[in-house]
Amino acid sequence: MTFGAQQQTLNSRPPRRGRARRLIPLGVAVWAVLEIWLLTLVAGEAGGWTVFALLVGGVVAGSYVIKRAGRRAWQRLTQSLQTPGAAPAPEPGGGNALTMLGGLLLMVPGLISDAAGLLCLFPPTRALLRRTLGRRLERAGAGGPGPLGEAFRQAQAGRSGGKVVQGEVIRDDEPPAPGPGGPQLPR
Repeated sequence: MTFGAQQQTLNSRPPRRGRARRLIPLGVAVWAVLEIWLLTLVAGEAGGWTVFALLVGGVVAGSYVIKRAGRRAWQRLTQSLQTPGAAPAPEPGGGNALTMLGGLLLMVPGLISDAAGLLCLFPPTRALLRRTLGRRLERAGAGGPGPLGEAFRQAQAGRSGGKVVQGEVIRDDEPPAPGPGGPQLPR
């Protein structure tokens, strides 16, 4: 018996990675190089202090947006918990996910991410992104198996009313209630 030796399988090749898993690291690297190049280009034209002010302004604006969207989400949660039977009313501008994503993209240093964050915050483009992403998630996850499909189905069921199963809570720390055949307490 040897320790540390890997067992050979019938197929000794490593499992294939999907195309997205191969391209995501390359995309992140290209994005980072573009951000740095654009920042140096702007710094050469407008000066280093201007770039610094843009980056600090992006962080401040992004944190404000995330704080505001988080506060709205917290208020909706407390309202839905205070009225147990009612489902929360949909917001006129939609959910907070794209707003929070926009704030996060504003906080990431770089001008391309700031532009993408502003697209997530501007109402017409946010509605377009929401519809496009909703259709893609429906196609990718709703019909297929896996954690994404299951999470999407659960979110859809929760939003549309879902199925409620009535039940009874039985606590172990309380003594059983006296019933017709149970022990009688002395009077």
